[in-house]
Amino acid sequence: MQEKIEALLTEIEQLKATTVEEVESIRIKYLSKKGIISSLMDEFRNIPADQKREVGMKINALKQAAGDRLQQLKEMFAQNGTTDVRDDLSRTAYPVALGTRHPLSIVREEICDIFKRLGFTIAEGPEVEDDWHVFSSLNFADDHPARDMQDTFFIQHDPQVVLRTHTSSVQTRVMEQTEPPIRIICPGRVYRNEAISYRAHCFFHQVEALYIDKDVSFADLKQALLFFAREMFGADTKIRLRPSYFPFTEPSAEMDISCNICGGEGCPFCKHTGWVEILGCGMVDPNVLENCGIDSKVYTGYALGMGIERITNLKYQVKDLRMFSENDLRFLEQFRAAH
Repeated sequence: MQEKIEALLTEIEQLKATTVEEVESIRIKYLSKKGIISSLMDEFRNIPADQKREVGMKINALKQAAGDRLQQLKEMFAQNGTTDVRDDLSRTAYPVALGTRHPLSIVREEICDIFKRLGFTIAEGPEVEDDWHVFSSLNFADDHPARDMQDTFFIQHDPQVVLRTHTSSVQTRVMEQTEPPIRIICPGRVYRNEAISYRAHCFFHQVEALYIDKDVSFADLKQALLFFAREMFGADTKIRLRPSYFPFTEPSAEMDISCNICGGEGCPFCKHTGWVEILGCGMVDPNVLENCGIDSKVYTGYALGMGIERITNLKYQVKDLRMFSENDLRFLEQFRAAH
């Protein structure tokens, strides 16, 4: 039997193939379950016990040599460019469809890219937060409605541990740990205890920006907002600022853009006003700066925040927020060309 093994080893070393089909035939002849090497195992049972160890080692060496030679032949065809994916018998019969990026991811990256061009860097923070970073440091009064159980998810009934309701908590962490100037943008998922409908969800995504330095003014904020609106929605986009109230900014404003569907002429989408609200903004309240260890007599700053779903709605006219989280391929595949 050892002579037979030696002869097979010599035969395998001299194997040649001119096509991929011949390589597959060699594999079947020598290494398949009914191949020559497998048949040797049947003969191995009749080998005297004192020879089993030596013969067994030679059979294993033969099997290894056959595998190595087969691999060499495959690599030879691959290097010569003569292989064809149609000849790969292990390949699925159906083409594998390429995935697409989620529309929220597309818009988030576009927003971040615009602010990066203004010198902002990305900052991130935990989604499970404490009351100080989410509310108290941001000038929320103890009886502010945002602290109500109907709006905030609390962890294990502990009023000091919550799921963040906005990404402003990232801003407070950065302000505590960083000396001005600070110029950051904070994208992330946030949570609010709201009824799920076509216009609201219990989780959604925000992008907030913060700029703190000496002599930062409302004019700086307005210029940044105008640049963002025109980069995101087109060079003809107009903006307007309306007075508003937020605990962490003073003065505060909400920003509208001219409707990108009707061009400001008035349509059902903008409720015939010609304007669509997209974000809130304002100058950082001095109390917030002091709470985070920044001297409000030396530094000023502005902050702004927007919902990514809101911007995506405006950009792609998606009317139902629930579609963003239902993973319906018919919906998601519409954005194949968006990236």
